[in-house]
Amino acid sequence: MNQQKRRRLIKVRRTGIGLIFVMAISMVAGMTDAIGLIMAGDFVSFMSGNTTRAAIAIGEGDWSGAFILLGAVGCFILGNTLGVVIASRFRKRLAGLLGIVALVLCLSALLPLEMRGSSGFYLVVLAMGMINATVEHIEGLPIGLTYVTGALSRFGRGIGRWLTGDRRGDWLFQVVPWIGMIVGAVIGSLLTLRIGQDAIWFVAGGCGAVSAFALWVPNRWQARYIAPSGSPVPRRK
Repeated sequence: MNQQKRRRLIKVRRTGIGLIFVMAISMVAGMTDAIGLIMAGDFVSFMSGNTTRAAIAIGEGDWSGAFILLGAVGCFILGNTLGVVIASRFRKRLAGLLGIVALVLCLSALLPLEMRGSSGFYLVVLAMGMINATVEHIEGLPIGLTYVTGALSRFGRGIGRWLTGDRRGDWLFQVVPWIGMIVGAVIGSLLTLRIGQDAIWFVAGGCGAVSAFALWVPNRWQARYIAPSGSPVPRRK
């Protein structure tokens, strides 16, 4: 096998593993969002929805509800920040960050979630923010994990470009997080309707399982999934 074929094979494998992570992590996010919405009444990963609902609450004079939702938005931003910082501390970036997210979810399962704006709710939001720092790009293509509006927009634009003569098919990747999100949300809602807040333990277990799988993925591949497009891949001595 010559060098060019070997590189092509590595790229195919790296892309395939990355898409597996995207599907699995989006399922985790979908399960968690469904659980949070059913139990707490608010989204834990869909911040566009929380922003709109906060604006409506302000318009209605419901300042308490608005502060709860805006607090969730801030917590989500903080989670994304912590996710980047935490990932940088591990050689196995994906495995380390997903392991921390699983621990945060376990802690949230021990706290009350039913009351709106509870500490358990904000911990779950924090975990969902952190999980966004696991996979940001697949071979230079931006990927959204806990929100699918951008992914569906890129998917639709890809169809448009294909119809106008552009035969690149990388836009097909964008449907993966949507599939993961909807499948995860169905599973999460079914679990919540049967066992209530204990469904979070299943989410934490799923996150831990993906973390264990990530231990088998080469460090350099994990760094490429996190590194923004066009930026150098971090190296550890």
